[in-house]
Amino acid sequence: MSTATLMASSLAAAGASAAASRTRASVAIPSQRSVAGVSLRAPAARVNKISASRLVVTRAAADTEKASTSVAKPFEGIMEAKTSFPVSDNRSESFARTSHFSKSCEQAINEQINIEYNISYIYHAMYAYFARDNVYLPGLAKHFQHESGEEREHAELLMNYQIMRGGRVELQAIMPPQVDFDHPEKGDALYAFELSLSLEKLNNDRLLILHGVADEANDANMMDFIEGELLMDQVKSVQKVAEYVSALRRMGSKGDAVVALRPNDAQQGLDAAGNRRVRQMRAPPPATVEGEQLRQANA
Repeated sequence: MSTATLMASSLAAAGASAAASRTRASVAIPSQRSVAGVSLRAPAARVNKISASRLVVTRAAADTEKASTSVAKPFEGIMEAKTSFPVSDNRSESFARTSHFSKSCEQAINEQINIEYNISYIYHAMYAYFARDNVYLPGLAKHFQHESGEEREHAELLMNYQIMRGGRVELQAIMPPQVDFDHPEKGDALYAFELSLSLEKLNNDRLLILHGVADEANDANMMDFIEGELLMDQVKSVQKVAEYVSALRRMGSKGDAVVALRPNDAQQGLDAAGNRRVRQMRAPPPATVEGEQLRQANA
């Protein structure tokens, strides 16, 4: 055999051996690849990573759809508000008025305003009567002056509420009151306070009617206003005047004992328990300096 033949056989055997080695390497490590001399394994975590990425994309798409839906709902609410509660272009109509504040509520408030003003007018006439020089019961005059102002404040309170709710205040006629309150049997003080008690009970009854009108209209705000601002004070006023009537009946219809009645807060007609009382006037002290000082202290 020649030298060329031997070299060819050797090269062929070496090539076959190298091919066999590459085959064994690919069979032994099927999941590895050689990149720049570094062996890498195709891990199962890569598959999980791809699945997680797809899950994140899916969730992001769902969140985007949910956000667009949540944005659409308030928009629908705004459109509904514009449709259900439109603002009138007519300046003669109130912009603040709501559907619960009905015409019946507006009319009932105007009637109550008229009642408050009428009672205030009567009390003012009583103040003028007891302030006369030939009658002159200053405690009673001051009491009825205070009561007149209080009833007028109630009327203004109702007027302000009417305006706040978008109603229109319509003042009505006031009846002229009587100017003399003397009574042949009861006397002027008892007669005036019995009339005052009747007026306070009438006012309480009218406030209950006003509350019923608000209840029928399902106006919770108006009912709360009447209960909190008017009814409680009215019940207290009825009790206060009833106590004065009781005290005057014990004193008698006429006589100097009527001067002992001091039914107003300015003259400190309250006892330690907070209940209103009637002070009894002491016997006049002798006409001395000490007596004058005592009279001033008791005044």
